[in-house]
Amino acid sequence: MGKKSIIAASILLASAASAEETVIEGNVQSKCIINTDVAGVYGNPSPDKLSTLGTDGGVKPVIRFDVAIANYYLARIITPTSFSTAPSLPDVVNWTGSVATGEVSDAGMSAYDAAKVTYDATSEFDLTIAGSTWFDVTSTAEYGYGRAFPGGTYRAVVQAECIAQ
Repeated sequence: MGKKSIIAASILLASAASAEETVIEGNVQSKCIINTDVAGVYGNPSPDKLSTLGTDGGVKPVIRFDVAIANYYLARIITPTSFSTAPSLPDVVNWTGSVATGEVSDAGMSAYDAAKVTYDATSEFDLTIAGSTWFDVTSTAEYGYGRAFPGGTYRAVVQAECIAQ
């Protein structure tokens, strides 16, 4: 029996000594790409207002989502709620913004607006059709109560992300 114990112990040691971990690696390329097609510009139609609306002298940002495979991605677009660059502003800035489907590569994408989910400054769209969708963004900042924006450069950022579902 001593001989069998030695053989069993040898087998256990040999199997423990030959254990190996094998790494499996892979790279995933997103099938959803985001591009800024038109950079936004704030117009200054009155001393207390900055706006991207064309009627206010502004230019709406346009963000394009290119989706290779339908039903796998969610577009999340967040309109500005603060300036990334601005002169000192001691009073409050009131923000409004919106996101709407603009041009589409497939007529069925025009239904995205009716199905969008909006909360706070965020708009979410289920990208249910493969192709390209252009989203028009509006942003308006109104300063204080009847106070003029100080002179200077004002910048705000629209955040756009494509979320895998």
